[in-house]
Amino acid sequence: MKEEKYKKDLEDIKEIMNRSSRFVSLSGMSGISAGVIALIGAYAAHKMVYSQQLGIKLLEGLVPIRNVESLVLIALATLIAAISAAVFFTVRKTKSQNQKVWDYQTQRLIVNLFIPLLTGGILCLMLLFKGFLALLAPLTLIFYGLALVNASKFTLHEIRSLGLIQIILGLIAINFIGHGLLFWSLGFGLMHILYGIIMQVRYK
Repeated sequence: MKEEKYKKDLEDIKEIMNRSSRFVSLSGMSGISAGVIALIGAYAAHKMVYSQQLGIKLLEGLVPIRNVESLVLIALATLIAAISAAVFFTVRKTKSQNQKVWDYQTQRLIVNLFIPLLTGGILCLMLLFKGFLALLAPLTLIFYGLALVNASKFTLHEIRSLGLIQIILGLIAINFIGHGLLFWSLGFGLMHILYGIIMQVRYK
């Protein structure tokens, strides 16, 4: 009986130490919602690229400016919707656990997530303005994966695995230029949904 009590005390101490050093309130629903939104965004971009036969022009960097603007708007709308949904579900879970939404652990997580993410975003915008559109999907996957790996030191360890998968998908996508939307859907869509389901089951 005493042994069980000691074991329970040790588990409680371990959980408290973990909470004090890492942000552990990431919601599985955040991943699922972000994945579904990413798939919707990829489908919208796919309809635009193939309904207007822009596939070859994407490879050649000859896409008319109005089409580039439309693709960027789809990407921005997808990004904003995915982040909003992720924040909503994470904040809801944090409050349900009586944890602070904005504290030192949250700040460390966001700073370390956004350093590689903003670097990749700026690089992709520079490539976009120079017409290298075909590289955008692989590079967004690679830099997003690097951001997750970098941030994983300050949150749940599953984030690191998700980041490594995104990096691998991005590297493979470079060898299949012209199929970026497919890899984008796998990385940002399917992988997020699978990750969210695993998190929901493991940490519910």
